[in-house]
Amino acid sequence: MRINTYKSLYKRFKIYFIIILVFLGIVLNPTISRSQSNPSQLVPVEIDGQEIFQINGSPNLNAQERADWIESQLETIVESDEPPDIRIETRNNSPVMLINDRYLLTVTQDDATAGQTPEEQALTWATQIRSSIEQAQKERSTKFLWRQWLQAFLVVGLALALHWFLADIWKRLGKVVTFLVMPNGEGEEGAQSESQSNASEMLDKFLNSTLVIARVSLWIGVSLYVSNLFPLTKRWSETIRGTIIGTFTNSIITVGNNSYSITDLLVLIILFIALIIIGNKGTKFLRCRVLQYTRISDGVQEAIAVVSKYIFIAISTIVLLQVWGFDLSSLTILASTIGVAVGFGFQNIAKNFGSGLVLLFERPIRSGDFVEVAGYTGTIEYIGARSTVIRTLDNISIIVPNSRFLESEVINWSHRNPVSRIHLPVGVAYHSDVNVVRDALLEAAKECPNVLPSPAPQVFFKAFGDSALDFELLVWIVDPSKSPVIQSQMYFLMEASLRKYEIEIPFPQRDLHLRSGELPIGMSSQMEDTILKLSQGLSNGKKPNLKKVSEDSNGNE
Repeated sequence: MRINTYKSLYKRFKIYFIIILVFLGIVLNPTISRSQSNPSQLVPVEIDGQEIFQINGSPNLNAQERADWIESQLETIVESDEPPDIRIETRNNSPVMLINDRYLLTVTQDDATAGQTPEEQALTWATQIRSSIEQAQKERSTKFLWRQWLQAFLVVGLALALHWFLADIWKRLGKVVTFLVMPNGEGEEGAQSESQSNASEMLDKFLNSTLVIARVSLWIGVSLYVSNLFPLTKRWSETIRGTIIGTFTNSIITVGNNSYSITDLLVLIILFIALIIIGNKGTKFLRCRVLQYTRISDGVQEAIAVVSKYIFIAISTIVLLQVWGFDLSSLTILASTIGVAVGFGFQNIAKNFGSGLVLLFERPIRSGDFVEVAGYTGTIEYIGARSTVIRTLDNISIIVPNSRFLESEVINWSHRNPVSRIHLPVGVAYHSDVNVVRDALLEAAKECPNVLPSPAPQVFFKAFGDSALDFELLVWIVDPSKSPVIQSQMYFLMEASLRKYEIEIPFPQRDLHLRSGELPIGMSSQMEDTILKLSQGLSNGKKPNLKKVSEDSNGNE
């Protein structure tokens, strides 16, 4: 697999995503002016969800009441299957529209569009009403409904076939993408590496997600198409669509003299996300393409890049909010209150942020240094605004707050000069020749490739221990992060060298002293007589009568 190719495609995708976000922000920006402007007083008159014309209010009824009355009259004509007979009469110097001898509406001067008289507007509306009623009556005929039902079944059947066929299309597409991005993936001998497996899994998830999106989009399109085939569902679909559009376009928040809808807020969020992505990309470009050629240290480059990023985001956010219509001056008191609350409630975050700036500019630690802080030992990978990431020798990332580096002692093995010394204690038997021991340890130090020849290794005679002569070998290394590995190598070489010179490494010895009781042991007079008789019998060569001796002893008692 070519993982680099996959990463390159991912980076291109992120660039295209930024362009799309900016484009959406520019395209959707007119919704701001629409939401900020005064809403129109015109109300549409509809048949089966299809708009015929828009009407204004009258002295007696508002626009919505007039529209409801007109729609009820038109719906009655449509359901009755009567051909529409529209006449225009003049009453009180205003044209009045009658449909099948029923009053429909009076066209006023406010209803007439620019450049037309009320009479001309009435003729235009009469033509539109007649055409709409005839179309609505035609759509309610049995022949038309059967044809629409047949068309709906065909569309749903094709959608079902395409639904299942999309899986095969995506499967073939996945093979093509896998071949282009990871040409040596399948069929390669041996198991895939972990990175290759992760890339393949990410690609599978991406293809499955796009398949679900394609299927959902297919059925949404089919539902909209089928719902527009029938008069009743067409009205429902138009109502639902109008409700959804109104939900996203009606103002929900008013700030000062400006009102904002959900769409406005979504566009603002999209632009803010694009702003953050552009800030990250710009910071990376500044660090890798500009500051890299200035010959300044890595710590200063990191500090300039991070500070530039936050300054860009802060200034761009203020400009974006100003362009969007937010009056930031009205938020001064609120900002002051929030600042005080942040100072008390988020003082640790503020402290860590300030510590991060000190670390970036003062540079007591830098990326790549081998440090020991708060009981953790590892290499610094990244110094952020709030925390620092340390990669331990076990390849575990430890996130340490920046304030820890300023409040407690930090051991920086790589500070200014990465060369450091390690101590290797060892004990030998008391009968060993100390000069031979010194030579053996120095010989072991010379055999290790990771030990520097200069400064030269040293051997110190530390003390006369309880069980051994204590020595310490000191060697210099250039890479502190490899200290545990070098110590292990040195102990292997030291043991082999001491064994070569027949130098014994003793184990701990202990002397055991037993303390007895009182001597001589005190005995009773009866016991003394018994022992005396037994000894006399043995000296005379007679076998002692133990039973008699025992009875005599008991009698004496």
